[in-house]
Amino acid sequence: MATIEDVAHTGAEPAAPRRSRMRGGMVTVGTVAALLAAMGLTVLGLGAADNAVANYDAASWLWSTGRSELARVNGVTARVDTRVEVPGARRHPMQVTQTDRLLILRDLHTGRVSALDLATLQITATTPTTPGLGVNVVLHEETAFVVDAVQGIVRQLDPRSLTPVGEPVRYPPGITGGAFDGAGRLWIAVPSEGTVSAITAAALPARTTGTAPSPGAGLSPKQVETYDVAEPAHELVLSTMDDGVAVLDRTSASLVTVRAGQTRRAKLTMSGPGTLPARTSGPRVPVTVPGERRVHVVAEDGQVRQFTVPGSGTALSPAVAWAGRFYCGDETTGTVYSFDADGKLVDTVPGTGSAGPLELEVRENHLFINAPNAATARVVDDHNQVREVNKYANDVLGGDPPPVAPSPPPKKPRVGKPGAPRAVTAAAGNASARVSWRPAAANGAEISRYVVEGAGQRHEVGANQRAVEITGLTNGETYTFSVHAVNAKGDGPARRSNPVTPTAAVPDPPAAVTAEARPDGTVRVTWPAANGQGNTIAKYAVTATSAGTNAPAGESTKTELVVAAGELEYGTQYAFTVVSVNDKGAGSAASPVSNTVVPFAPPAAPTELRASTVADRPGTGAVQWAPAVENGRPVTKYLVDVGGRTSEVTDTRATVGGLGDGQSVAVKVKAVNEAGPGPEATTTARTVAAPRVTVTGSSADATSVTVTFTVDAGGGKATCSATAGGKTVAGSCASLRVTGLTPGTAYAVTVTATNAAGKGTADRTQSTDPLYGIATCNNGPSGDQRTYCNADVSGRNGNEIFSVPRQDDPKQVGWARPGTRLKAYCRIQGENVDSWIYNNQKQSTWWVRVEYSGRNYIPWAWLNLEGGDTITVLPTC
Repeated sequence: MATIEDVAHTGAEPAAPRRSRMRGGMVTVGTVAALLAAMGLTVLGLGAADNAVANYDAASWLWSTGRSELARVNGVTARVDTRVEVPGARRHPMQVTQTDRLLILRDLHTGRVSALDLATLQITATTPTTPGLGVNVVLHEETAFVVDAVQGIVRQLDPRSLTPVGEPVRYPPGITGGAFDGAGRLWIAVPSEGTVSAITAAALPARTTGTAPSPGAGLSPKQVETYDVAEPAHELVLSTMDDGVAVLDRTSASLVTVRAGQTRRAKLTMSGPGTLPARTSGPRVPVTVPGERRVHVVAEDGQVRQFTVPGSGTALSPAVAWAGRFYCGDETTGTVYSFDADGKLVDTVPGTGSAGPLELEVRENHLFINAPNAATARVVDDHNQVREVNKYANDVLGGDPPPVAPSPPPKKPRVGKPGAPRAVTAAAGNASARVSWRPAAANGAEISRYVVEGAGQRHEVGANQRAVEITGLTNGETYTFSVHAVNAKGDGPARRSNPVTPTAAVPDPPAAVTAEARPDGTVRVTWPAANGQGNTIAKYAVTATSAGTNAPAGESTKTELVVAAGELEYGTQYAFTVVSVNDKGAGSAASPVSNTVVPFAPPAAPTELRASTVADRPGTGAVQWAPAVENGRPVTKYLVDVGGRTSEVTDTRATVGGLGDGQSVAVKVKAVNEAGPGPEATTTARTVAAPRVTVTGSSADATSVTVTFTVDAGGGKATCSATAGGKTVAGSCASLRVTGLTPGTAYAVTVTATNAAGKGTADRTQSTDPLYGIATCNNGPSGDQRTYCNADVSGRNGNEIFSVPRQDDPKQVGWARPGTRLKAYCRIQGENVDSWIYNNQKQSTWWVRVEYSGRNYIPWAWLNLEGGDTITVLPTC
């Protein structure tokens, strides 16, 4: 597997931020030039021309979070043909969009956009964007766009040089969408206007060989079609189709399709907000409502069919239409359910059993199902045949930590109608009023819309559109407005605004607005004082805009507002507008939009911190943890303190040595990002201790001792041995047998256990059983008397015993009558002796050491050992 150097990325292995839906996979990459260099060596030996062909083979690049890898999956073979590791980029989110020849990546942490030519595996260009969520990069054939949803700017780029093409198309801030249909039109939804529009790309300028086209050369992209699809301030979700676009109006629970210039609206019976895939294949549009686990399929003629997704919970990915079926993933279990055109469940694609994101994308006549946090992906062909892909097909040095047991499911909250909106305020304008409010409590069911009533008007706005302009009012009349929230359980209580009186005497808006994201999680918004046009400016109202969202950020009597930490979502792009309100309650138009900022704060504490003993290293502890939530900026390192020994790491694990043996130490880990260190997670680690041995029993036979024992290995891996009489045996740490010992002898047996921290011993005294032999001799056959067996005379006689293993008269110490029982100890080679015993000749050079006037020797020919008369049972002397 190739490895690439991460030199462009300044952070190291931060935790994954709160996830947003983006078309394509989630990938992480460092220096793209280094990536390409590595990839050029790891495309299975293919040259550039062969690579060009290979990339047309229904391939899709998939991302693996845990391994920090890109894997190119061939849809035809359902196999990975290229794997590229990206060191230091674990859990780095990146938006990816791809065609047969190009891959465009946008790093959400840095905002860096890179273009990669898949035919040559060469980087062609890079360009910066604002980091965080809010910018979308889209690609279609030879056309690329960057959509800045916060600022409302859509700019065409040359996909190889990433240089601008012509002038951008501008919209009000807070647009959403930005995806191509099959005809090559880019569709944008404008919630503030309730419209959707199509943009066509300008033809790329002609190239001079070896040069990029000059910026601004040629024509500009054009907004060619605009359609009213909803009331202003409704919350819109967009999905492009083969020819046209589908727009889900979440506020009115309806789906509008635009095909060939014709709009068609289908009313949906949804009890909660729905969602769409970024791209819909085929004429039927699936609308997924996670809160009710239902999919509403809208046909081309407007007919709606519903079906229920099995299981429980609300973690459903948007259903995707493919090859006459609908595929919907459950991100709690990783399971993907397949339904036929009638909504009947026809297949269940099993998942990993653990929670995590699922990415479903139709490419190259295949549906690719990727679980970024898991080892497997799946490919579905146009016959709905599912094949599993092992993204980790090749072994990787080192292993993953054992999976963490899933947390018990949270208790289901009590579900009820929403609460009343907070801080409902109104500011008068010229024949208009601006009403804004803070969110209502959802009470267990997601809010689908807000209803604003007053002045004989009723306006429904999206759940994230918490500011609305009420027009058509009469100057001089006083109005109040009420706002209430709606969720699946119904309408919540209303809250009334302050009374306002529209007037033509409105102040000017501030001329400019500047925003600054600060390390403590706050955002400081500043502006110059506005002209009150004869009246005193009493306050300023600030609105925050992000992709598809407009909501009040607060009010201030000064020319600045500090938005408290946590009020805005970390890692998401925001821009701000300011309205001046005078002492008569009259408000100005909105100011120009500010610069875009991404709120951030120190990271959260690491989770799932675990410590373990390193079994094969003394004084060493190992710790690992789940990545900390980044809170808007990449985690650059972790500070690890184990027993007072500190270190900095960029991985989510560390091994610390130099500690005492058998020591229990405190472990502290905290993450660091641009804002500084976050809170620490704590646990306790223990180093390996020298083993302890406890002898539990022993036994013996004539020539061996068996000892049983238990070993506390001290957290390490112990090896064991036993020693007795100078003989040592190694093996089991439960029971050992030492052989080759002398019968009838007391032994001190020492059991030793050894691990990385040292040795532990225990002793046991055990005697071997005595072994006896019977002194034996007899007359030979036919009266042949070979020995003097029973003559009790002095001098030599039968069964003589010597101090040496030979018949040396001066060394004789006595003789044993036949039948005498002698204790035997060991054997030794000596003079050959034979004897007739029971008319059978016994001849041997072995002599046995016996207990007779001390320890002396008798020929084995004259001694029958008890228990079988086997000489080998005795050890050698």
